[in-house]
Amino acid sequence: MRTALRAVATKIIQTQLDQHVSALLRCRRCSRMKSTPVSGGPIVSDVMIVGQASGPREPVLQRPFAHTAGKTLFRWFEEYCGMNEVTVRSRIYFAAVCRCFPGKNSSGTDRVPAPDEIHNCSSWMDNEIRILQPRLIIPVGRLAIMQLIDCPKLDKVIGRNFRVERAGHRFDLIPLPHPSGASPWHKISPGCELTKRALKLIARHPAIAALSKRERRYSGLA
Repeated sequence: MRTALRAVATKIIQTQLDQHVSALLRCRRCSRMKSTPVSGGPIVSDVMIVGQASGPREPVLQRPFAHTAGKTLFRWFEEYCGMNEVTVRSRIYFAAVCRCFPGKNSSGTDRVPAPDEIHNCSSWMDNEIRILQPRLIIPVGRLAIMQLIDCPKLDKVIGRNFRVERAGHRFDLIPLPHPSGASPWHKISPGCELTKRALKLIARHPAIAALSKRERRYSGLA
């Protein structure tokens, strides 16, 4: 009986998430954005990864974390959680502060989304939290972290587990630094040590441990 009820609940969540992602992909709220929205798909999960904004390659490849930063992020998950890129993409829901590519600024680097663009996109994340009721959210990069907790400096928040409430739901939050090659923070002290500590916290979290266990079972390793 309990299994049947869980299956019905999952089906309802999947339907809501399908409708949500479909509406998200049609969003055109921000006229200054240089692409249409990017989504990782309607993955029902107890875990959410929140990125910052799409880069120039994500809209072309139609998936988040599609370039250099993604390679580092997925290497971290494989090393610490035993989950490769395919598994992470198929088991974890990907959100972002802004889902579109903001374009380049005058110096040639990716433009940081403006406050109005962040505000316009915030309702999508709120709705995802309401639908999924995640046990764990992993914001990646200071811009993403700042939407969920105060972040005066990365070394004050990386390597810690926070209990946070948003959209009427309480969840654990374990921040990560952005894995972009443009920032050396996660490669040098104290960032290197704090990033490792954060990844160990993520690997030990019950929501991640359940996904890792399922992956081992499907792989015939458990």
